[in-house]
Amino acid sequence: MIIPNPSDPMALRAVYGTFPSGVTAVCALRDGTPVGFAASSFVSVSVDPPLVSVCVQDTSTTWPLLVDRPRLGLSVLGSDQGITCRRLASKSGDDRFADTSYTVTDGGAVLLHGAVSWLDCTIHEIVRAGDHDVVLLRVEAMQDHPDVAPLVFHGSSFRALATEAS
Repeated sequence: MIIPNPSDPMALRAVYGTFPSGVTAVCALRDGTPVGFAASSFVSVSVDPPLVSVCVQDTSTTWPLLVDRPRLGLSVLGSDQGITCRRLASKSGDDRFADTSYTVTDGGAVLLHGAVSWLDCTIHEIVRAGDHDVVLLRVEAMQDHPDVAPLVFHGSSFRALATEAS
């Protein structure tokens, strides 16, 4: 049944969750400590200039710690990083980077080991959109790790990609 008025946030989230997506970690150093969050709302935007975007909920307590950083690291998470993703998405006070190896760039971007790719970014523009900010990030440097399979999020669960038989 089609719901003409999507006013139920849980129903709307369920519908949004039918779209499988990769998961990214957006991280940087703040006062010498890694800070970051998980975002499944990542999308490539432009090749010229090189832009990507993530959406950040306006209730995020982590985003205010990152918004003024000179560089943000965006790591496309690998298939074995489900626990890391859950930690980064957690609202608890636990160490989000426990048992997580990472590299820090000269600009302070934090890039997680085991990721499919790394993007070292600066904030290009922030656009307010409902209860989120759409953060346009300019890619300043990048590296891919083609032998790593991506983490896929669908229906509130992590999934694996299957290779189609030829």
